[in-house]
Amino acid sequence: MPKVHGVNASPFVRKVRIALAEKAIGYELVPVMPMGVSAEFRKISPLGKIPVFEADDGFTLPDSSCIIPYLERTQPKPSLYPDDAKDFGWALFLEEYADSKLAETVGGVFFNRVVKKRILKQEPDEARIRQSVEQEMPAHLDYLETRAPEDGDAIVGRRFSIADIGLGSQFVNWQHGGERIDAKRWPRFAAYIDRVHARPSFKACIEEEKAQLGG
Repeated sequence: MPKVHGVNASPFVRKVRIALAEKAIGYELVPVMPMGVSAEFRKISPLGKIPVFEADDGFTLPDSSCIIPYLERTQPKPSLYPDDAKDFGWALFLEEYADSKLAETVGGVFFNRVVKKRILKQEPDEARIRQSVEQEMPAHLDYLETRAPEDGDAIVGRRFSIADIGLGSQFVNWQHGGERIDAKRWPRFAAYIDRVHARPSFKACIEEEKAQLGG
């Protein structure tokens, strides 16, 4: 059985797990904490990051943005990338947007409220939390509100894609950190994220993570 090396509350591990669930590919989650990884793990993850996918034949590949295109080649249906060239480009951009600047903002809350406070038993950096919540996230949501669909769970085209997986995964961690999208201020995007999180692939991960995090 294929393996995913990482921990379930990582938004990048979650991306891969969602993709696997959408493609109905069974796998085993092998716990690897993202901090202080071993020299042995670095042999399959040169940057020392999670996740790493391990196929049945022993082939290994790090990074969610590489793993999911690999899965797309090995099991093309259902496709997680739009067919239209313009939609394909935008899906890739929104995935990158979620994985980079949005992840930095979400991480400012998740790391302090969940990792530092609840796991490491350290005092959270309240200034960093306020920066994420009050300064950074509103600008992201203002932009994403302009792109959010009126209905459905596809922010690009008319089919659920990598863009929805990337964005949806980050907002799971935003919620784990105790934050919610203000549906009065950003109604379209809030409703869209609720629909994404209601998909069976997301719902199963969210429920599992809440149970383990005590949320």
